Amino acid sequence: MSAAISDNNVSERFRRASGRWPDRAFLNVLPETAEAYGIASGEIAYAHALDIVDALATQYRAAGYGAGHRVGLLLQNRPDFIWHFLALNSCGASIVPINPDLRAAELSYLAEHSEMVLAVAVHDRVADLQAAAPELSVVGAKGAPVELPVAPQPGGAMASGPDAECALLYTSGTTGRPKGCILSNFYFLNTGDWYASVGGALTIHEDPPERMLTPLPLFHVNALVFSMMTMITVGGCLSVLDRFHPKTWWDSVKAADASIIHYLGIMPPLLMKQPDRPADRDHSVRFGFGAGIDPALHVAAEERFGFPFVEGWAMSETGAGGVIMASDDPRDPGTANFGRPRNGVEARIVLDDGAEAAIDEPGELLVRRAGGDPRRGFFSGYLKNPQATDEAWAGGWLNTGDIVLRDANGNFRFVDRKKNIVRRSGENISAAEVESILLQRDDIRNLAVAPAPDELRGEEVMALIIADGARDAGHAAAITHWALEQMAYYKAPGWIAFVDNLPVTATEKIQRGEIRTLVSDLLAKGAAHDTRALKKRA
Repeated sequence: MSAAISDNNVSERFRRASGRWPDRAFLNVLPETAEAYGIASGEIAYAHALDIVDALATQYRAAGYGAGHRVGLLLQNRPDFIWHFLALNSCGASIVPINPDLRAAELSYLAEHSEMVLAVAVHDRVADLQAAAPELSVVGAKGAPVELPVAPQPGGAMASGPDAECALLYTSGTTGRPKGCILSNFYFLNTGDWYASVGGALTIHEDPPERMLTPLPLFHVNALVFSMMTMITVGGCLSVLDRFHPKTWWDSVKAADASIIHYLGIMPPLLMKQPDRPADRDHSVRFGFGAGIDPALHVAAEERFGFPFVEGWAMSETGAGGVIMASDDPRDPGTANFGRPRNGVEARIVLDDGAEAAIDEPGELLVRRAGGDPRRGFFSGYLKNPQATDEAWAGGWLNTGDIVLRDANGNFRFVDRKKNIVRRSGENISAAEVESILLQRDDIRNLAVAPAPDELRGEEVMALIIADGARDAGHAAAITHWALEQMAYYKAPGWIAFVDNLPVTATEKIQRGEIRTLVSDLLAKGAAHDTRALKKRA
């Protein structure tokens, strides 16, 4: 790890970076992103960025926002997201990043559970937020200044310290609604320091400045914390795409002059399907950092594109406190290896009875920090859910729910997920959440949601439904169309099978293992309706 963190909060680190490197580029808005959002393209220097942030912070303070307040940000991957985040942080307020794909039921839950006092949104989503949360003040934002309503109650006047809440990110729950993951300023600062100093295949430089390109969303930890905080820490430049575009990806890499790219597992197979081009190697990328690359493509992708795809493991709950990565040789590409614990991370692999797993024996991954504070650098807890926080830290270790194994060389390899989630194109989707929303329909008596294998997206959402009325393709399509109005498009069912009953326990709990077997059987028999083509981003 790097030296002790000297900054109190994220905004202080940004201000210090702006003082050290005022003329360096902080953000780079590529022409394709500018066109998608209708904003100006080009680089924004640290000094100019600080002026924008300070102007916004002055407005927030004048309107009474400060410590103790949460403000929702539904701003896509626009620079506005970063400006408002840094401005609110300098006032001591916390942000609630909002996935722009969320719909009515999800937005209503987020607003109520987080107790946000304000939401700042792109103009075409203001009405949606107001309809979902009528009591919430919502304003549209496009740069600065922005018209702010007076805070419902005055916030604290002082900027927050390292332990204060910096952001509230919602994670996909496995037994109900998403949980609010409280992330402190220290979580952000520590992650930036970790990435800046980890070394090996992930070596980061201050001079010449790094240029990082990411297509990942700012409402997730990867882009907001690992990418943005690291570039601020080392005075680098961040290019954030509106989303991943396979056909123009290498053009974006070239235009950004990227030295580092971040990826999800779905990206390499899509890139490998593109025709060979000189641009495949006509770039300055030294490494990519991500997770979930198909082992069968790993070696071929590195050979074709000319840089290592460095696999790692982390969760929103861990930050850099418990991250594991394959940054040191041997990386063993093609084996699902994501490295071994180092830099103060301790890990165990345990069986269901709590016994230590043997070499090459799958078990649940447990992680913690070495030393007297095992939670150092991790999340601060789940909002309004101390029981879930205690369960996550049962036995003094973070129980991850991921099934991994340790090979004879000490490297960890991913096997499967113990949690009841569907991982579609890098998005963790809670089966319980989708079930709770679909059960609002009068024509659905009961259902179970489970992952179905998908060649392109890894997994797809499949709903096994006990329904009233027709059991045909038309009914399946109607359910999916309705679901698309209630939840993010990627959460809606891509497969629907109508069944007479569901496997349950004596206490009427769904037997998840049996459900997965049933999914395979129904797909093999052609007894499910394919609604994937209906799932399109609004």
